[in-house]
Amino acid sequence: MAIEKERLIDMYGSMVRIRTFETRVAKEVAAGIIPGAAHLYSGQEAVAVGACANLRRDDYITSTHRGHGHLIAKGAMPQFMMAELFGKKAGYNKGKGGSMHITAPELGIMGASGIVAGMIPVAAGVALSAQMRGTDQVVVCFLGDGATNSGRFHESVNLASCWALPVVYVIENNLYAESTSIAAVCRVTNLSDRAVAYGIPGSSVDGNDVLAVYEAVGEAVARARRGQGPSLIECKTYRHHGHFEGDPQTYKTKAEVDEWLKRDPIPRFRTRLVEMGIFSAEEAEGIDQAVRAEIDRAVAFAAESPFPAPEEALEDVFA
Repeated sequence: MAIEKERLIDMYGSMVRIRTFETRVAKEVAAGIIPGAAHLYSGQEAVAVGACANLRRDDYITSTHRGHGHLIAKGAMPQFMMAELFGKKAGYNKGKGGSMHITAPELGIMGASGIVAGMIPVAAGVALSAQMRGTDQVVVCFLGDGATNSGRFHESVNLASCWALPVVYVIENNLYAESTSIAAVCRVTNLSDRAVAYGIPGSSVDGNDVLAVYEAVGEAVARARRGQGPSLIECKTYRHHGHFEGDPQTYKTKAEVDEWLKRDPIPRFRTRLVEMGIFSAEEAEGIDQAVRAEIDRAVAFAAESPFPAPEEALEDVFA
């Protein structure tokens, strides 16, 4: 699999941007600056970046309550993301969406939802729109392992299969639906085996290997563009934080956490790129520093931005 040097560097930068963004969000939540719940994406960066690296600007994604990484990987700007989390008017949704409901249609980001599996039917609808308009646009629908036990998942994937819709379902299996182990509620070892029920291709990959994700999703995206219908890809990964910030994570063992931290996708990819001669360790550190400065500017932008006026609560709503 040949990937041009600049794309590999961009993928590394995007992964670092997501991690750095989330690390700062954790700090601002703990300080009481960011209101509401936050579900951080740290540890799963290889999935969002590997998947979205196959997409054009006019392709679409649908996201989840743990969606900051998806949005940044699709091109969302950290300063407008941070402003949204701060509840500021400069945010993507004027401070009204918050952490779990950011939408940016101009970037193909069709929204996230605090409801588990809530965006899976929406992804089918967006894919149907592309099909009816006769474009070759593709939808990547991100979902968690817990969402695969929802009726919304089964109905939507079945319909997408029947109509050969251009949608790629990317399951981020981080082992837990909130605090419930997927092993306790699902007898199949590979969630991609469920694709058989809908007559579509399914595969499971190492979700902490960004190139493995890139290759698997790339094949599925190409298939969808050819009008051959949906695919189901399971990415086995792990979230470094709890279900939400403040989650005591008593359901995890120290041994499990330590083992998964050894598989951290970012240093793993960084080491690989150095070994490939894509960049030096010093050049990688330069990228890291530039991203840290970018996120510092994003926080400053959010902090300095005004809150929406109270009367704006009645704007931008359907009635």
